[in-house]
Amino acid sequence: MSFFEGLVTNVPLICAAVSWLLAQIIKTILHLIVTRKFDAERLIGTGGMPSSHSATVSSLATAIAVNYGSDSVYFAIALILAIVVMYDALGVRRETGKQAVVINEMIEMFNDMGKPMSAEEKLKIFVGHTPMQVFAGCILGMLIAFIVCGII
Repeated sequence: MSFFEGLVTNVPLICAAVSWLLAQIIKTILHLIVTRKFDAERLIGTGGMPSSHSATVSSLATAIAVNYGSDSVYFAIALILAIVVMYDALGVRRETGKQAVVINEMIEMFNDMGKPMSAEEKLKIFVGHTPMQVFAGCILGMLIAFIVCGII
């Protein structure tokens, strides 16, 4: 089997990729519904509902558990990776997003005082996730893995 054939037949990899893509599409659609504006950046951007990071790693871990067993070293690695990624999305990355909001408000205050700052100096606020966004991403990823693996 060639390297490329191995990639396109790797079920855990396919599950992870499909979960990421579907989460990004859902996130873009939800953003469009809420803001009534299409933002192409949401197709590849971080933050938002559902968490594509959580969907990706939970799908990977679930597909590995289904294909190699919950007692495999592969599952242990994937599960620990999933926990770290989801914890990070809730913790450090979420706090970074909150700080970006405050800093952007400070930039607006400077602009109001007559000291303009460019739009490039504003920080990205869609960085981390709420617990619900991480949970939704996790469930989405697991569902995709079960569907691709033929369990559902």
